[in-house]
Amino acid sequence: MWGLTPRDARYAARALMVMALIAGVAALKLAATLAAPVLLGLVVGVVLAPVVNRLRRIGVPRALSASLALILAIVVLILLVSALGPVLSGLMEEIPKIQREIRSWLDDIVSLVRGAESLGREIEESIAQGSDEAVKAAVPTLMDALWMAPNFMAQSMIFLGTLFFFVLTGEEIYAHLPARETALKAADRAVSHYFITVTSINAGLGLAVFGVMTLLDLPNAMLWGGAAFILNFVLYLGPVVMMASLLVAGFVNFHGGMVLVPMAVYLGLNMIEAQFVTPSLVGQRLHLNPLLVFLSILFGLWLWGPVGGVVSLPAMVWLLVFSGHRTEADIGMEPSAQAEPFAESA
Repeated sequence: MWGLTPRDARYAARALMVMALIAGVAALKLAATLAAPVLLGLVVGVVLAPVVNRLRRIGVPRALSASLALILAIVVLILLVSALGPVLSGLMEEIPKIQREIRSWLDDIVSLVRGAESLGREIEESIAQGSDEAVKAAVPTLMDALWMAPNFMAQSMIFLGTLFFFVLTGEEIYAHLPARETALKAADRAVSHYFITVTSINAGLGLAVFGVMTLLDLPNAMLWGGAAFILNFVLYLGPVVMMASLLVAGFVNFHGGMVLVPMAVYLGLNMIEAQFVTPSLVGQRLHLNPLLVFLSILFGLWLWGPVGGVVSLPAMVWLLVFSGHRTEADIGMEPSAQAEPFAESA
């Protein structure tokens, strides 16, 4: 830079990089409705790339493979939307139960404190009123539903379009980046291996939670199994939310020491998954700083909500492998044992 010493020029360049980073984060935040489904489509496309590659090797045209990936994504979206109705209905049914349980707790507390009858009644009335308002706020109005439907459909179309065209043209995109092609393919293989393995582990955890909650006769056992499957994608925060929810469910549906059993059982299953199953299947040498993982998930949730929380860790794995800070062997896979997602068929 003109008129600056080399040291001042370095400081100025670093300041410009910091400002560019802040501007980039602000742009991603403002463009959440566009950027979040695009990144989700790219992540899903990378995950499905090995399957598409295998289909192409047995003679299936790439356009047909991309269409099959698109159909699969549409089916998953339909199943997800179909499952949300019963889940939300179940949650709405639980709110009055929690409200009654809070009133019962307040009655017990008030009975132990002399001279607090009027205060207890005021607290009960305020909580009851607040609970009613919370229920009204939680149930979307017709206008809210009409407003949210086009927004959801638009983001779904962005996600599906990104997925389809990435699977269809990924090979050509990588061919135009010969200097980075090897690193891009290695990063794609790492994310695909990671995401498929973690999805299988989370599905097993969800089935285990469903089975145990059924044995404990906890209402909505399927809801708890599905919640365990989804929330386990968000490391640290997801299990904490699950434990808190099961604690409330235990207080609502059981008495005595049984109120802690659902939470304790889930904690045991989660510890088995986190300490034994995931390290053995994903790889014990993926040394990611827990603080870095925690902050990246928080950043993803703040940036793009639930979608950001899900894609933040796969995106981190992709960046680490692409930049050379981690290798494919670091996540428990051998490079030679995996087919390159966009490699030329023999």
